[in-house]
Amino acid sequence: MKLITGDLSPYSAKVRMQLYAMGIDDIEFDLPVKMFFQGRLSEYSPIGRIPVLEVDEGIIPESEVISEYLDDIYPDRALLGDTPWVRSQARLISRIADIYLMNNIFMALPQVNRKTRVDAISDLLMSQVARGMGALEQHIGTGDFAVGDQLTRADCSLVPALFLCQNTVPMLDVDSPIENTEKVAAYWEKIQTNEFASKVLDEMARGLKARQDGTERKVIEEAISR
Repeated sequence: MKLITGDLSPYSAKVRMQLYAMGIDDIEFDLPVKMFFQGRLSEYSPIGRIPVLEVDEGIIPESEVISEYLDDIYPDRALLGDTPWVRSQARLISRIADIYLMNNIFMALPQVNRKTRVDAISDLLMSQVARGMGALEQHIGTGDFAVGDQLTRADCSLVPALFLCQNTVPMLDVDSPIENTEKVAAYWEKIQTNEFASKVLDEMARGLKARQDGTERKVIEEAISR
């Protein structure tokens, strides 16, 4: 198998964290830099976004679909929990992380530039993030993990989402929504010490640093010039 992924991509990060936690190591990580940054990824995958999982039968786009696939082919290592209730809550929190947190933050990132920022757009999207965080505060568990007493796909989705909340939302001149929570803040402090979460957070931090210091741009320019 091959995963088309990128350090800073939170949707890719959730799949990588799942792979690490499931102990799946016979997989190649790749990112066709020239194709991706020239906007030509749709030539490989019609959706045109990462992650994409390449398997013998073809390609699988969309992080949540990839996550379901991994649970299906490795049922003895699946990360959805042991009971129907736990599985429902893991799916719910993963959905909150994907749709209410990550998706709205992504759409808000073009508003980082204060000179071109449209406050109405930024305010609307951040209100949706706050709404999602409020829902998360009600549904998240109070133990070491988001749901139940073991790591699930809820954690795999939530860790990258909370990284964005902490590290990119303030770029919009808005406080991290984590600061207005109790249970989520406590969870965030604990989960960062988990070995799989820590590994993914280090990768995302590396990607963010490359973006901020211009290293990523140099790699793009070199790839496109070839």
